[in-house]
Amino acid sequence: MTAGAGDHWDICLSTLRETDRDRYLACLLSPEDKRGALAALYAFNAEIARVRDVVQQPLAGEIRLQWWRDLLFGQASGDTGGNPLAVALMETVERHRLPRQSLTDMIEARIFDLYDDPMPDRNALEGYAGETASALIQLAGLVLDAPAAMQQAETAGHAGVAQAVAGLLLLMPQHRRRGQVYVPQDILSATGLDRDGFLDDALNGNVAHSVGALAALGLEHLGKAARSGMPSVLVPAFLPVAIAAPVLKQAARRPQDALDGKLQSPQWRRQLSMLKMMALKRF
Repeated sequence: MTAGAGDHWDICLSTLRETDRDRYLACLLSPEDKRGALAALYAFNAEIARVRDVVQQPLAGEIRLQWWRDLLFGQASGDTGGNPLAVALMETVERHRLPRQSLTDMIEARIFDLYDDPMPDRNALEGYAGETASALIQLAGLVLDAPAAMQQAETAGHAGVAQAVAGLLLLMPQHRRRGQVYVPQDILSATGLDRDGFLDDALNGNVAHSVGALAALGLEHLGKAARSGMPSVLVPAFLPVAIAAPVLKQAARRPQDALDGKLQSPQWRRQLSMLKMMALKRF
């Protein structure tokens, strides 16, 4: 599908509505003159995050991810191939002088999703979250107000880890069916498990304990982000994090809900959480 110079922003926003409804709402709650750029970033994130869902073999996924790396570091603006998301992303990168290395690190981190290797330890999980969710918050902040965003890198880091952990908890039933384990090995070991044990329903009690520990890790980072605070101009970049707290708290109280796929709140409740953050300007 091709797009003219005037409509690729709208295509990104409409695509985002289907691929990431929460960040779509965050875009609508952002300043109008920033929505297109934010939609491009968020739609790009959704695109690389779903690669495992649309390929049958890891190699095919790596090829798709490599296309985006080549785009970012190709000649001039790269060959967008008429892809409206690619056009919008490159225009956003150039207009807001976004660090291309951060985007390529996001792509590189997503290679982990293509395979069933266990998450080695807590540091590895925090690194994965930092290169994906945290980086996306930081990039959105650079679009909104670059000087302010540069002062809030630590807040973005903690907020992104909390958001990533919440996302992994929401997707845990799907990941377990695939044989994917994002719970760090050191947490599994502390609860008497290894990768195979985590995937074994016969050890459900131990699995629930490991889920609770993962939720506690997310809450720890969310608390650090909340204590750091954030300037009003950057609130839109953090809006998607608003839905992490209820997920993390519920998973900490009732880990079985994560295993049963019962953590997702209705859309209206998630929207209310973001509106509340918008009004109070805090997590």
